Amino acid sequence: MLDNLKSLWYKYHDIITYVFFGGITTLVNIVVFDLCNYVMNYQIANIIAWFASVIVAYVTNKLWVFNSHYDNWNAVFKELFLFFGLRIASLVLDQAIMTVGISLLGWDALLVKILDQVVVIASNYIFSKYFIFKSKKMNAKNRRSFFYFKYFAKNSGSCDVRISGPSSVMTKVCSY
Repeated sequence: MLDNLKSLWYKYHDIITYVFFGGITTLVNIVVFDLCNYVMNYQIANIIAWFASVIVAYVTNKLWVFNSHYDNWNAVFKELFLFFGLRIASLVLDQAIMTVGISLLGWDALLVKILDQVVVIASNYIFSKYFIFKSKKMNAKNRRSFFYFKYFAKNSGSCDVRISGPSSVMTKVCSY
C-alpha cells in the first residue's frame, strides 16, 4: 500500500503541490483584494491583489511545485520573464471576469473574486506546467531510474542523489 501511495504521490506531485500552494496564493489574492476593496476601486484592488499573489506564486512554484533550479542568470531571467508575462495574460482574464461580474451583472465583489479564481488557477497551472517550468519534468522511465538510483545510493554508504540540468541528470554524491 505504501508503494501505491508513493507511486500516486510521484505521479501527481505537480498537481498536489500546485493545489496546496495555489490555495495559499489564492488566499493571499482574495484577502488582499478584500482589504483593498474597502478603500479603493475594485479594479485597482484587483491589480494590487494580483501583484501580491504573483510574488507568492513565483516563489512557491519555482521552489516547491515544479522544482525549478538553474545555475545561470540567463535561465532565471527567462523563466521570470515568462512567469510574469503569462501571469499578465491571466490578469487580463481576471480583470475581464471581475468587470463583467461586478460592473455589468452587479454581483458582490468578493463572490465574483472567488468564482474568478477558479478560472485563473486553471489557466495559471497550464501556463506554469507547459510553458514556464516545463524543462524539469521527469518522464516515467527517468522516475523509475531515479528510484533505483536513490535506493542504490541510500544503501551504499553516506550518499545523496541530486537531479540537475534540463534533462534531469541524476548524480550520486557521496561523502566517505
